[in-house]
Amino acid sequence: MTQTANENGRWMFIVNPIAGNGFAKKYESTVEEMIKKFGVDADVVYTEFSGHATELSELAALKGYKYIIGVGGDGTINEISRPLIGNKDVIVGIIPAGTGNDFIQILGFPNRFDDSHWKTFFECHTIPMDVGSCNGKYFLNGMGLGFDAQVAAENYIEPGKVKLGGQYKYLWHIVKTLLFFKEKQMTLISGNKRTTSTCFMNTVAIGRRFAGSFFITPKAMANDGLLDVCNVKKLNLFQRFNILLKVPKGTHINDPKVDYHQTDKIAIEFDKKVPFHVDGELNFAQKFDIRLIPGALNMIYNPKGNHFFS
Repeated sequence: MTQTANENGRWMFIVNPIAGNGFAKKYESTVEEMIKKFGVDADVVYTEFSGHATELSELAALKGYKYIIGVGGDGTINEISRPLIGNKDVIVGIIPAGTGNDFIQILGFPNRFDDSHWKTFFECHTIPMDVGSCNGKYFLNGMGLGFDAQVAAENYIEPGKVKLGGQYKYLWHIVKTLLFFKEKQMTLISGNKRTTSTCFMNTVAIGRRFAGSFFITPKAMANDGLLDVCNVKKLNLFQRFNILLKVPKGTHINDPKVDYHQTDKIAIEFDKKVPFHVDGELNFAQKFDIRLIPGALNMIYNPKGNHFFS
C-alpha cells in the first residue's frame, strides 16, 4: 500500500538523542529539514530515559497520530513498537541513526539515508510485518541464547546501560566470546519434537542480520508467518572460528553442526537462568516461550530496496 506523506494524519517523530553515540541528536536538523521539505504535519519529541520511547509511542497512538516514527537504532524501534503491536490504525517507521542498525535491513533501507531514501520514505509504502514474542517480550529482528546472548551481555555495563563504542566494539566482544564461551545444555520443544543438545548459539529471528554484518538467519522473511531458528551445537575453538567466517555470507547453515529450521513457535529450557537478548536488550530466564505474531505491525518499507519481505 502506498500513500503520500501529507495525505492522511499527523506524524510523530520520536528521537533517541543518545542513539549512535549521539548521532541521532546531531541528525535533528536533517529530520526537521525533511519534514518541512515533504510538507508533513509532524511533531518531534525526544526520549529522556530507557523505556521513554514506549510511553511516547503509546501516548501518540492515543492522541490519534497516524505515523509514529523512531529516529535511532534497533532498541529505539523496539521500544516504540511495543504498545503498537496489533494496532492496525497506526503506521510505524524508523529513520536509522543507531550504531548497528540491523533492523533497517528488513525494510530495504540502508544504514544512513540520502535524498532518494527520504523521498521513498515519505512515499509511505507500507506492509504488514510479523513480530516475535519471547516470554512476553517482543522482538522485531531476533532474540538469541548462548554465544549470541553472551555477546549482548558483554555490551552492557549493567542491565539497561550500554557501553559506548561503534561497530568495532561489537567485533571485539565477538572475538572475546569466541575464545572463552562455555556451552550449556538445553532442551528444545518444537511441535511434537523434543531435542536435547549443548547450545553454542540459538537464534530465533524475524530478520536476517545481527551485529552489523552477521547473517545468522539468512532465509528469514519478515511476513511469511514463520520464525527462523538457527541452532549451533557445541563447537571446538577451530570450529567456532570456521563458523564465524561463514556467517557474514549465511553459508554456515550448511555446516553439519548447525540445525536450521522454521516454525511458528518453539519452547526452550535450561537447567538454570541464562542470559538472552531480545533485539539486543539483555535479559535472564530459565524457560523460554517463543511465538510468532503474524502481520502485527504496519511498517514503512522500501519496495525497491533489498528488503526481507516476500
